[in-house]
Amino acid sequence: MPLELIVCGAAGRMGGAVIRAIRQAGDVALCAAIDKPGSPRLGRDAGEVAGAGPIGVKLTDRIEPHLDRRAVVIDFTNPAASLGYLKAAARAARPIVIATTGFSAGQRAAIARLARRTPALLAANTSLGVAVLTGIVGRVARALGDDYDIEVIEAHHRFKKDAPSGTALALAGAVARALGRDLDRVSVSGRKGLVGERTRREIALLSVRAGDIVGEHTVIFGGIGERLELTHRAHSRETFARGALRAARWLATQKPGLYRIEDALGLK
Repeated sequence: MPLELIVCGAAGRMGGAVIRAIRQAGDVALCAAIDKPGSPRLGRDAGEVAGAGPIGVKLTDRIEPHLDRRAVVIDFTNPAASLGYLKAAARAARPIVIATTGFSAGQRAAIARLARRTPALLAANTSLGVAVLTGIVGRVARALGDDYDIEVIEAHHRFKKDAPSGTALALAGAVARALGRDLDRVSVSGRKGLVGERTRREIALLSVRAGDIVGEHTVIFGGIGERLELTHRAHSRETFARGALRAARWLATQKPGLYRIEDALGLK
């Protein structure tokens, strides 16, 4: 039997990409598509809204009636909505892949508490390439040490609401942990005016918002006489959708707890 999936944010850009990926895969099936309350798309066929053709699943704004199925939830929405879907999933003990970014520290703490009741995978980015890059940058930072300046540059489309991106924060966090630094203390977001000489321990996160850029992240290790750059470029949202499906397949067999995309790929 195919693994059943509930997609939250089904009418959005990423939700549509996930539905198209489900349609192309042979081992998963869409059983519910959730849109925000009051959306004019409610009641429409989710496949048609996603550009995947009719699939017989209509958009609804209620997840609870569908949580009695043995399904995995995939969420691409916003922090407040994601917490609501996680609470519902935790009550029903249904696994949930949370691919939303922009959570506050308090919201992250709430996610960790709720994950004690159900398997929850929190991913700032569901791209498999980004997961590998996040693992690599820590090793590079340890090898190069404090003599190299670290800058993280990220670029996204004009519609993205949070900055820096969740992926940029994850990359910077991996570097900071590898070097024994507290990212909250050493991070710099943007520079203007006479800011003085760069400190040795700071890690900069610089954001670009323009046009329809899907997602680009570069980690720069700048030394005296050389520079190492590690870059990931997403060509389309399909890469995030396929990564989310892979995470859902893995999460379906896990025990309650909070996981990362690296766990699903066996990168730890």
